[in-house]
Amino acid sequence: MKLPDALLLSLSLALIIVGIHQSLTAGIGASYPIFMFAVALLFWFQYRRIQHPAEPISPQKKTKPGKKR
Repeated sequence: MKLPDALLLSLSLALIIVGIHQSLTAGIGASYPIFMFAVALLFWFQYRRIQHPAEPISPQKKTKPGKKR
């Protein structure tokens, strides 16, 4: 996970926590935009993960740099 992905995920989690606090204190109407922004960040995070999947290291790629097969 790269730094922008970690930032998007942690920011969306923080906004969900803030949204829950706002909905308990001021009502769901006041926290609705916060929840929508958190969901938008989660969608953006998922879009980035689909566009750039992590490549697993295969056993064939673990060769030493100077050695030829």
